[in-house]
Amino acid sequence: MSAKVPEITMNDGFKMPEIELGTYQIRGGNGLQQVLAAINDGYRGLDTATNYDNEGMVGEAIRRSGLPRADFFVTSKLPGKYHQYHEATKAIQESLYRLGLDYFDLYLIHWPLPKRDHYVEAFQAMIDAQERGLIRSVGVSNFEPEHLDRLIHETGVTPAVNQIEVHPYWNNERMLQADQKRGIVTEAWSPLGRGSAALKEPIIQELAEKYHKNTGQIILRWHNQRGIVPIPRSANLNHQHDNLNIFDFKLTADEIQSINSLTKPDGRVDGQDPNEYEEFE
Repeated sequence: MSAKVPEITMNDGFKMPEIELGTYQIRGGNGLQQVLAAINDGYRGLDTATNYDNEGMVGEAIRRSGLPRADFFVTSKLPGKYHQYHEATKAIQESLYRLGLDYFDLYLIHWPLPKRDHYVEAFQAMIDAQERGLIRSVGVSNFEPEHLDRLIHETGVTPAVNQIEVHPYWNNERMLQADQKRGIVTEAWSPLGRGSAALKEPIIQELAEKYHKNTGQIILRWHNQRGIVPIPRSANLNHQHDNLNIFDFKLTADEIQSINSLTKPDGRVDGQDPNEYEEFE
């Protein structure tokens, strides 16, 4: 089993692991075994979503692990079709039923969908569910500064987390600074980039050789040292293990900047602009 993962404190006082397991496209019986192996290796943060169609599997892995519920940090996300207040309220409850849990450690709005313009009432439904004990920390995903400010202004609650796309080809420094200015923890989805050519970048390969790590570990440590919580998704047990072991070395400020410099104007993996993206149903 890997060493215990360090934790970061959110603006509401709750703590979360500094790296979590992403479960996108991990489903069914094989997925269950993969998540159980990750738990056995030391993962306690598990990130799922209604749109991943695997909340039931994640809940089953938690039960089969034999570990107390309190040992886990479980995140799920509200899909766009349930942004209206009463629909959001029911969706939160249904997600908990699927997982077989009494509460979420963190619950996020998956995408803001500003063209539909229901994200404020969705967030209010989450705040009200939080007051009933169904959610500990409320947050968002893929939100831009103007979306964050509107939530804060209209509800009086600052999200604890903003989960956004970050990887070497899209360092998203603009949003990292925006989140930090507002006291919001930044999480990174697709932290390695999908099918990542970034793993083959010379600077990252050189750093891997220098620190006796693999290139994925270099990228995840780059996230961590920028104050970002990466959520790498892997069904490969060796990769899962390696991804946890990033806390025993430290990149220099110049090395972090050298990875930052790999960013591209069109670096998003699927070109998903939060102001334009219409979430799949």
